[in-house]
Amino acid sequence: MRSRADIVLLPVDGDLDVTTVEGVRQSIDELFDGGCRRIILNMSRVSFIDSAGMALLLAEARRMRRASGLISLVNVGDQVAHALAVKCLGDAIPYTTQGARPAVPVLDAGARPEWVRSIQVRADGLAEARRWVGAVLAGLSLGRDAVFDMMLASGEALGNAIDHTCAEGVMVTVEGYPDRAVVEVSDCGEGFDPSTVRPAGEADERGRGIQLMKLLADAVTITAKRHGMGTVVRLVKLLR
Repeated sequence: MRSRADIVLLPVDGDLDVTTVEGVRQSIDELFDGGCRRIILNMSRVSFIDSAGMALLLAEARRMRRASGLISLVNVGDQVAHALAVKCLGDAIPYTTQGARPAVPVLDAGARPEWVRSIQVRADGLAEARRWVGAVLAGLSLGRDAVFDMMLASGEALGNAIDHTCAEGVMVTVEGYPDRAVVEVSDCGEGFDPSTVRPAGEADERGRGIQLMKLLADAVTITAKRHGMGTVVRLVKLLR
């Protein structure tokens, strides 16, 4: 069992201004002090950001990068995106606007990867497997942040496989295509229907893995193995 969160989706509840930055800072500090190095701020309820809010985001982003981590923003509204663009903060703080997910083209039926790498994952080898995925992806035109996110997304899939299935049967495979990298995590468990998994509530300690994988990767599919028992989680990241 993992004792701390590697990744957290943190909602920002209302405008980010001089009256609210301290509360947001405290929430980020608690996560950082607890060892979290990937924080995603959900900005869907933020319609305004002032200089104090920008200063907070910049300071926390710099601190996280010094610790080899990353803060990013999702569901950024038009006005907030304009303010970030005016201040040229996009390079320091990665963000995506509301509905701005990249379209992932469907591969042709006969498409084959240019190369494939696979390893079996030991029950005590989660960290080693994450690093292996990162090392394989580092040679592609993804960028450091995208590699980091795919490592974490893979870690979520691997952690679920090890926690809930026969750990000795977990495999991770990385495939390279001209336009994308694909990470597959397969196990030998009884399988499950992802459509029956309800979104985790704010008080839930578990059940956030699929949500986080969808935030970190460009596309996520979860299917049953073609042969035998088990589940395959497929994570896609488009190349630049």
